[in-house]
Amino acid sequence: QVQLVESGGGLVQPGGSLRLSCAASGTIASIITMGWYRQAPGKQRELVARITSGGSTNYANSVKGRFTISIDNAKNTMYLQMNSLKPEDTAVLYCNADLRRYHWEGVSTYWGQGTQVTVSS
Repeated sequence: QVQLVESGGGLVQPGGSLRLSCAASGTIASIITMGWYRQAPGKQRELVARITSGGSTNYANSVKGRFTISIDNAKNTMYLQMNSLKPEDTAVLYCNADLRRYHWEGVSTYWGQGTQVTVSS
């Protein structure tokens, strides 16, 4: 009923930029928080950034000052602007959302399929 679809990944040179999008669709009463996670080759999944529907944000230390997360509540879409990309940013990035499908139900967690970000010369 709810799906998250990421887009915007690709290959970029070090120092370049990418903008990712995650669109949530289906039956959604309210989004509590959305976030981006990434899994690099040979590493565990980690939180990159998250944002509440009210606009509060937090970031992993490794991306502070380089990445910016935002949300368009009207479109149920989250964005991640990634600047000054480094080879170590290479990973599959996953969209995550904690949301209520109906106001009388509890909060559930959903994941997107992932989008590949590769930073290389």
